[in-house]
Amino acid sequence: MWSGKHRHRGFLASRLAPRACGGAAGFTFIEIMVVVAILAILAALVIPRIMGRTDDAKRTAAKVQIRNIEGALQLYKLDNGVYPSTEQGLKALVEKPSVGVIPKKWKIGGYLPKLPEDPWANPYKYLSPSQKGEFKAEYEIISLGTDGEVGGEGINADITNFNLDKD
Repeated sequence: MWSGKHRHRGFLASRLAPRACGGAAGFTFIEIMVVVAILAILAALVIPRIMGRTDDAKRTAAKVQIRNIEGALQLYKLDNGVYPSTEQGLKALVEKPSVGVIPKKWKIGGYLPKLPEDPWANPYKYLSPSQKGEFKAEYEIISLGTDGEVGGEGINADITNFNLDKD
């Protein structure tokens, strides 16, 4: 039947070796179905976690981009004494404004290499001064979040420079 050299083979090798009774090799249908069922269970557990982390990663990326935009706005103000107006928008960080108060010391090459989009491929909103209720600030940078709509809760909540430390 089996020679001595085949006795110490592992499970997989023994499954692929000819069977004693019929000489056929391979896995049974039941064994294959068990493996498929295990893979389906693993996929059902892993995929939702990966998808949820994608939203978290995008929200984190938006927060990082907003902080970078804030840094560019600070440099703009250091050079020009004021922040860009709402009318000039964030575009003033990439191209010298041609409307509103024209900056006299605008840095050649700009303050950002290009105008960023949020992780959902929407432009960031910029207001200067901020229109945020009682809390008045010199500017506000807004990503409309996952749904691209104003407001929202949870993963659909807007991300602004005022709520970067939340979540």
